Amino acid sequence: MQSNISRSLPPEGVLKLERLGERLRAHRVLNQWTVAEMAERLFCSPGTYRALEAGKPTVSLGTLASALWLLGQADTLDAVAPAPAGLATGRKVRRKAGKLAPGEISEAERDF
Repeated sequence: MQSNISRSLPPEGVLKLERLGERLRAHRVLNQWTVAEMAERLFCSPGTYRALEAGKPTVSLGTLASALWLLGQADTLDAVAPAPAGLATGRKVRRKAGKLAPGEISEAERDF
């Protein structure tokens, strides 16, 4: 049975999570750790860790962050959704009233 999260995720998001899982698996194999060893280090079940490597969107961000840290890849989280240039310099980005920020979802689009 597929969860609501899985059904609502766009196909591109599913693919990105699957690729992330493949990279996590490659790092784990490089370190010569089994799934059980990795799960023990992360204080999660082997099933949860397998779900992370499978790219399941139901695994918590905390588990992902811990796995990246354990694999020496925690710094890669800084590349996720970087701040817009105007915000990165400490200035506020202004937009016209009524205009949505890039990536923002309008109230009409939330009605599904």
